Amino acid sequence: MKIYNPSVFFDFQTGKLKAENVISSVKKMKDLSGVFLDQEAFDRIDPDLIVYEVDAFFPVEEGKQGGLFWGVTRIHSGKVNNEYFMTRGHFHANLDTAEFYWGIQGEGMLICMDTSGKVWAEKMEKDSLHYIPGGVAHRVANIGNEPLVFGACWPSNAGHDYQTIAENGFAARLIEQNEEPVLIDTL
Repeated sequence: MKIYNPSVFFDFQTGKLKAENVISSVKKMKDLSGVFLDQEAFDRIDPDLIVYEVDAFFPVEEGKQGGLFWGVTRIHSGKVNNEYFMTRGHFHANLDTAEFYWGIQGEGMLICMDTSGKVWAEKMEKDSLHYIPGGVAHRVANIGNEPLVFGACWPSNAGHDYQTIAENGFAARLIEQNEEPVLIDTL
């Protein structure tokens, strides 16, 4: 019998993930073409500006039934015109799979849309916990003046369907109106 030292560390205060096999992804403005409503305002922003970063730990291979993945996302503060910086948003390829998000730092909104186009949002903040059921597309926007950091845990067989959102968008957008976040209908 052998006793192992831990190989993965997660700092719940800062959202830093430390492991040998962390996969990191950076999304710059140029990677988010078509995500924001105001294309002219989008075109005026430096294409190399970092909008968000993701670190993920995959202890099992993608697609494996019964496994879990762990990740942390950092969305920088900013707007394209009056639309907050946000993630691209996705459904899960395995539509029935759910996911948990939890707030670590900053202020944000979890924007959800079911397959019928119904949209709602939940405020994210430090220590908030969010259950995203299967069949629900989700994206997150930073509504604050500092980075929004949140964690995620999802099934290793969930997959990501970014194409549906890229082609059809969300039925509502989160914009700043009178210094407050507001959902507006886009259909």
